[in-house]
Amino acid sequence: MGDKIGVFVCHCGINISSIVDVKKLTEYAKTLDGVIVSKDYKYMCSDVGANLIKDSIKKHKLNGVVIACCSPRMHEHTFRGVVEAGGMNAFNLEIANIREQCSWVHEDKVRAIEKAISLVRGAVAKARLLEPLQRSKISVTPEALVVGGGIAGIQAALDLADKGHNVYLVEKTPSIGGRMAQLDKTFPTLDCSGCILTPKMMEVKNNPNIELLTYSEVVEIDGSIGNYNVKIKKKARFVDVDKCTGCGDCVTSCRMKGHVDSEFDMNMGKTSAIYMPFPQAVPLKCTIDPDSCLMITKGKCGKEPLCVEACEANAIDFKQKDEEIEVKIGAIIVATGYDLMDPTSLYEYGYARSKDVITTLEMERLISSSGPTSGEILRPSNGEKPKSITFVLCVGSRDETQCTWCCRIGCMSALKQVYLLKEKLGDDIEMNVTYTDVRSFGKGYEEFYRNIRGMKTNFFRGRPSEIRNKDDHLTIDIFDTITNKLFEISTELVVLVPALVPRADADEFARLLRISQSADGFLLEAHPKLRPMDTFTGGVFIAGCCQGPKDIQDSVAQASGAASRAANILSKKELESEPLVSYVDEDYCSGCGTCVLVCPYTAIELIKEKDGTTHAKVNEALCMGCGACVASCLSGAMQQRGFKDNQLISMVDETI
Repeated sequence: MGDKIGVFVCHCGINISSIVDVKKLTEYAKTLDGVIVSKDYKYMCSDVGANLIKDSIKKHKLNGVVIACCSPRMHEHTFRGVVEAGGMNAFNLEIANIREQCSWVHEDKVRAIEKAISLVRGAVAKARLLEPLQRSKISVTPEALVVGGGIAGIQAALDLADKGHNVYLVEKTPSIGGRMAQLDKTFPTLDCSGCILTPKMMEVKNNPNIELLTYSEVVEIDGSIGNYNVKIKKKARFVDVDKCTGCGDCVTSCRMKGHVDSEFDMNMGKTSAIYMPFPQAVPLKCTIDPDSCLMITKGKCGKEPLCVEACEANAIDFKQKDEEIEVKIGAIIVATGYDLMDPTSLYEYGYARSKDVITTLEMERLISSSGPTSGEILRPSNGEKPKSITFVLCVGSRDETQCTWCCRIGCMSALKQVYLLKEKLGDDIEMNVTYTDVRSFGKGYEEFYRNIRGMKTNFFRGRPSEIRNKDDHLTIDIFDTITNKLFEISTELVVLVPALVPRADADEFARLLRISQSADGFLLEAHPKLRPMDTFTGGVFIAGCCQGPKDIQDSVAQASGAASRAANILSKKELESEPLVSYVDEDYCSGCGTCVLVCPYTAIELIKEKDGTTHAKVNEALCMGCGACVASCLSGAMQQRGFKDNQLISMVDETI
């Protein structure tokens, strides 16, 4: 119990002191029971402020400290280290938030000091009841799981493997590569996407520290930081990957050849029921689509499946079943990527009404030499070369009714395609770009934009009206806010630049991992500036577009950052766990199970004793200290260290 408490008030420059009378607050704190020293300083989180706290602890033999400053989310960890260095238990510290909860939300200085006094009085009341807590040790499994085989997942896996850690790289589709594999070239340097990506994919395949699990899904995750148990379902390919040579004879012989939409080509091309996603796929192995294969759906494919006849390696195996494996790992990196918004929901753009209205990703496949038209730019409606192409930016993005965020890559993707189309179709092609704002924020992006503006390209600032079919072309009305004129554009091909949205399975996967999502549905980072790769679940990190829209450069940088954060865990034999977790007073527990139902981390179970009584038990390694169980407990048997009922009630009584 704290009977020698020190109160330290931070000015936070002028963030606090401009509204709150810091001197008056410091003097008031001296009058509170148990407070034997009260001091203020301009920057309490600085070296001078830290030394002030440490010296006071030693001089006055303090057993409790209250720091009136900013949010505990910002500096509580820092101040715990400070008080510990001063010789006091790190958890006999209480933060009174007088910045976010007081000075930043008040203009009335009189009421602000009243509130600050109330907050400090409550913090001191709690500090008097705080008890020393000790961190426990957790052993670490020095292996990692990377979920998602796009460029972010690839980079994270390679970085971890290069540090000597074993990595399981799980990819849902038959090949790694992700969205980047579908691109022809990358902006602003116009490097061949495959030329950059393929060597990375081969590095993954050949790295002895990486176990590549393609056509696989994570189905269950148990455990906590340092010790996760993960179940992974390896879906049946109906092809023995050890025997398959990737020759492609089975693909060309399939009876369904040319009848199955190619998902990799955005359904603009056709493939077979047995297929390889693209020529540079890793692994370069065939997969049978169970929804298209006659042998699987009908139980019969002629007298004998032609793929079986064509395969000299005898790799086709229709008896293959899904299998489940379990791995133990210490840290997880999530790099599951993004989806493109389906423009069908936006009727005015005519995506569902005209074959000549396509998306940028579909245009990427048309431009690519390995795409459905071998790089020829042809109108989907009649197979002829277009004489006029119009790009519509911000389709669904920056829209209060759809996606309020900017897709970040849309402007540069469209400008890149304008350049490539001019290169393929010649300068005579009419190119139009309708935009809200052209956002060229990255290195070399603005210079690239200026080059495109000089290539006989028409730019219209404004959102177009309904895209209408008219004879053999499309018409668009747009009011250009630069010239204050209304234009009617007649064009043969429209390319929509849709918003980047979270993957369709993002909600389900977030629940599986027990991590949070932001309001837009993307996975939520622990702090947007200080911990952009961390999540609120220990040992789980995020990278790439699963956290929010970003370009390749930023995805790779974040992936390397996430790998570095994960390596901090994997490189240690033991970790110290936070003691601010829940526990059960078995004498009061009735075994009702309410806490089990509300726990989002499955950290509580019911234990039946030999005498027939039942009580709850907390797995402290899984508990994240959210307090949901404490709030729901009807008997008061469930408590949380550092936030016990008596501590909080005392704090509330003094605050109101």
